[in-house]
Amino acid sequence: MKRTALVSGLVAACLALAAGTRSQQPDYSKVQMKATRAAGNVYMLEGAGGNIGVSVGSDGVLIVDDQFAPLADKIRAAVKELNPGQLRFVLNTHFHGDHTGGNAAFGKESTIIAHDNVRKRLASEQNVLGEKVAPSPREALPVITYERSVSIHFNDEEIKVVHFPHGHTDGDSVIFFTRSNVIHMGDDFFAGRFPFVDISSGGDVLGLTKNVGDIVAQVPADVKIIPGHGPLSTIDDLKSYHRMLLATTDIVRRQIKAGKTMEQIKAAGLPEEWKTWGTGFIKTDRWIETVYKSLSNQKGARDTTHH
Repeated sequence: MKRTALVSGLVAACLALAAGTRSQQPDYSKVQMKATRAAGNVYMLEGAGGNIGVSVGSDGVLIVDDQFAPLADKIRAAVKELNPGQLRFVLNTHFHGDHTGGNAAFGKESTIIAHDNVRKRLASEQNVLGEKVAPSPREALPVITYERSVSIHFNDEEIKVVHFPHGHTDGDSVIFFTRSNVIHMGDDFFAGRFPFVDISSGGDVLGLTKNVGDIVAQVPADVKIIPGHGPLSTIDDLKSYHRMLLATTDIVRRQIKAGKTMEQIKAAGLPEEWKTWGTGFIKTDRWIETVYKSLSNQKGARDTTHH
């Protein structure tokens, strides 16, 4: 599976995630949008930031996430090449700026839908990766929100939007394109790399592990999966990711129970099997720290296999 798009997307995402880091933002004029057909009516768009899902058909266009504000025109042009119809809906998988930065532009011409917590976080000042993120303008806020799930009947299929609590953040949703047999997992899935789990925004490694395991258990074997970052994936890729979450968390848990400090666990590292997983934005020591903090937040560091 090719990984180059993952690394570039993560770098761009994390450099420009916070509004206070304008000087560090990449040159968006050089970003090129790449469209890949997933299956059925659904395509994946890669550019900078989180992958975009696109549903096209006789009803028009629906997109999942919208990357960064400066890319709005490029996204709009790439979508027009897939289908000239009207953009009707924007779904946000969570609130981070590399997935919602285009809301202000697209919210003027479509309906934004997201979980309750996404609207709450976009409407108020946040702190992500140590940077303050200012509240989003009114036109960037979701106008339809939900607590658990919502369905959009669009382009001849039911598009189920389901909230999975406390994974990457506290507002994550996974999008199920039921007829096309495609799911968009947002940042609950980083293909082939350690994920960024935003603990300060309600994220939790144990919750993420449970959510991914639940999805693995319920989707068809031939499903196509759009990750938040990385190439179009399969159920085997998602199973590998889930196995990594279980195994690395268990390693850190056992060392905590042995009385090791976080710095000692980081110094020991992880087995060679997981070396390539730490070559993205989240390096191995950062992942160990994330797991350690998540386990420390849970009384008794409960077993993820039974969470």
